[in-house]
Amino acid sequence: MSETSTLISASALLARLDRSDLPKVVIFDCRHDLANPEFGASAYAVGHLPGAHFMHLDRDLSGPLTGLNGRHPLPEARRLAERLAACGVGDDTPVLAYDDAGGMFAARLWWLLRWLGHEAVAVLDGGVQAFLRAGGALTDAVPESVPRHFDIRPGLGSVDTGFVMGNLETAEALVIDARSPDRFRGENETLDPVGGHIPRARNRFFRDNLERDGTFKPAGVLRQAFLSVIDDRQASEVIHQCGSGVTACHNLLAMEVAGLTGSRLYPGSWSEWCADPARPVER
Repeated sequence: MSETSTLISASALLARLDRSDLPKVVIFDCRHDLANPEFGASAYAVGHLPGAHFMHLDRDLSGPLTGLNGRHPLPEARRLAERLAACGVGDDTPVLAYDDAGGMFAARLWWLLRWLGHEAVAVLDGGVQAFLRAGGALTDAVPESVPRHFDIRPGLGSVDTGFVMGNLETAEALVIDARSPDRFRGENETLDPVGGHIPRARNRFFRDNLERDGTFKPAGVLRQAFLSVIDDRQASEVIHQCGSGVTACHNLLAMEVAGLTGSRLYPGSWSEWCADPARPVER
C-alpha cells in the first residue's frame, strides 16, 4: 500500500489488511449517486469495508456553491485537511478510497489527497464489487479514529477558468473532456443548463478506462489510448475537465496509471464554464 499512489487490487488489499506489522490503512467510502445525493450515506450504513469512514461528495469533497463556480467546486484545503486528520490520516498514513462505480467518485478523493501533497493514496480497483468477489465481507460498524497531524504540501496542479479562457488563444494546453460523447456533442444534456463543450477540447469518456468488470484496463492499454488523444504533447500540457470536476479525476488517475504523469485538473469544468454566457461554446 505504501508503494502505490494509483490503484490497489482487492486481493492485495485483503492481504494488506491481514498484516498487523504494517501501518494501518485509513479507508474512505466515497459511494454517491448524482440523482440521489443521500445514496452513499445510506449504503454506508447498510454495509461498508471494515474500518471505512464515509466521505460525502457534496459535503466533504466539494466546497460551497455560488452559482458561478460549478456543481462541485473544490473544498477549502485546510477544512479538508482537518477532516482527514480527524479520521486518522497523518502525513505518511496509507489511504484507500473506494466506491461502487468503477472509481468514478473515489478518484475525486484520490486527486484531492494528491492535490494536498499526500502521495500514499490509492483507489480500490473494481471497488466494493471486486472486494466482495475476492472474499471480503462488509460491516455496519462505524470505526473509531485517533486524530493525526496532517500537513498540506505541494501536490498535483489545477487551473482556473481564466487559464482555460486564455488557452483558447495560446493553445498552451490540450483540454480533455471526460463526459460521455453525446454530452460532449451537446446532446442529451440533463445536468447543466447549456449543452456543448469548450472549444477545441477533445473527448475521452472516463468509462473507456474500465474493463467490463469495473476494474481499470492495463497500464499499457491506457497509455496507448491516451497517447492517441494527446498526440505529441507531454502529459504536463494536458488539462482534464468534465461536467463538474469529478469524473475528470478518473481520466487523470488513468493517465497516472499509464505512466503519463503531471496533467492538471480544471475543477470548475463545464458547469462553471457554461455559467457565463459570454464564454464560447462548441457543439
